[in-house]
Amino acid sequence: MLDRVRGIRWIGGEDAIAGLAGIGEADIRPLPAGLEAEVALVRLEGKDYVLKIWNRASKPDIGFQYRLLKTMYGRGLPVSRPLGWGMDPSGHHVLLTSFDCTAVREEDADKLHRIAGMLLDVHRQHIDDPVLPRYDFVTYFFPGIDAHPDLAGELKRLVEVARPRQDTVIHGDYNFDNILVTKDGRLTIIDWTNAQWGDARYDIAWSVFLADLNANDALAAKYRLAYLNGGGYSAEELEPFEAMAMIRWMLLDRTAGMLRMKTTDERLRRIMETNRFIRPEELAWNCPNN
Repeated sequence: MLDRVRGIRWIGGEDAIAGLAGIGEADIRPLPAGLEAEVALVRLEGKDYVLKIWNRASKPDIGFQYRLLKTMYGRGLPVSRPLGWGMDPSGHHVLLTSFDCTAVREEDADKLHRIAGMLLDVHRQHIDDPVLPRYDFVTYFFPGIDAHPDLAGELKRLVEVARPRQDTVIHGDYNFDNILVTKDGRLTIIDWTNAQWGDARYDIAWSVFLADLNANDALAAKYRLAYLNGGGYSAEELEPFEAMAMIRWMLLDRTAGMLRMKTTDERLRRIMETNRFIRPEELAWNCPNN
């Protein structure tokens, strides 16, 4: 890791990144990685930063992510401060940002309205078209779905019902793991890899679905209500997008394997039973008591 960090060719960033050339092994500590990138905590001149290295299958445009963070940070939005981006000796894109402490925990339920409000603030932003990309909704969020006819058929039906738009700045993967809390209680949104022009209803629905699947019932209900009260969308309007979020989760579970808890199957079955746009009989899924 040390040689890779010292060998980064910086394309954009501030003068502070020059100090990386003199760091030692003790100044770098691996952090839990996601599906897309390796992550490390880097101590530089007494301050902590996060270095992400996209050395997996995913090859996003990190130059875009750096510019987007600069724009949003400059507007005072709660995002990490971007310091630089470039390429490591193996040609993998890297991004250096401020370190914003720990992820939101379930006991942080008092922060739910603030968390929902931050995403709604993102949706109100206008970013110049050349900076923010537009992707085909199905191709981007459901890659490889044609290999799963049951999911593809249900997604096609849901897209025809919901008719996703591309008129809003969206985060693309807004969930509690991507919200960090500083020691003084400030909240920060991280991981802007999937940011694009998209549909705010889908952005909200994906976040609400994950809360419904992974959090306790009271927390999930409070989180959904925060969006219904503050976002101007009805429960009926969000419901088909929550059904599409479930289809996406099932696709990712089949292709990459999603984190599961003891309650995952039970909660997924309950979501299937309560969402009127989901047809469980059309899905090839083995669920206990299904």
